[in-house]
Amino acid sequence: MKKVLVILGHPNKDSFNSFLANSLVDGLVKKNNEVKRINLGDLNFDLNLKKGYKEIQELEGDLKKSQEDILWADYLIFVFPIWWYNIPAILKGFIDRVFLPGFAFKYTNSMPKKLLKGKKSAIICTSGDSSIAYFFIGNSAAKNLSSSLAFCGIKNIKTQLFGLVEKRVNVKGLDFYKKRLDGIIKLIK
Repeated sequence: MKKVLVILGHPNKDSFNSFLANSLVDGLVKKNNEVKRINLGDLNFDLNLKKGYKEIQELEGDLKKSQEDILWADYLIFVFPIWWYNIPAILKGFIDRVFLPGFAFKYTNSMPKKLLKGKKSAIICTSGDSSIAYFFIGNSAAKNLSSSLAFCGIKNIKTQLFGLVEKRVNVKGLDFYKKRLDGIIKLIK
């Protein structure tokens, strides 16, 4: 049994991304994993890292709890839409405010030390554009998130992009998405 943290990076918990997160949680629990979930839209925190890392802002209670959940988890699964070829602002603010020096990494002798080493991640993102378009232009949203996580020691085991979601979301299409999520759930070992 693994400990899995599902992080919904869409501000609306009634979104298609929330459906994906719900399906993940259900599937993970059926496979006897221990699961927690963070809905970023439900958290109360300032997105803006006001002074960079020069002066660490005091963390709001929701962000302190999120750090505890991250430390608890073996796997982090991020679910979010791609907006303007990037992650949503709420997810970017969450990363900036939570993955802090002393928590996620620290510098020793000018070299970064990865404080979250041993954890794994999966990235699930959605787009109104086709998946084939990202084959040609690249998925900068997932690549940037994966790089940020790797800097902290978190190894990404899978990136799944669902394209043309507005055109494909129907009852028949939902089964397609659930089957694709099952492939990710099978990787949690």
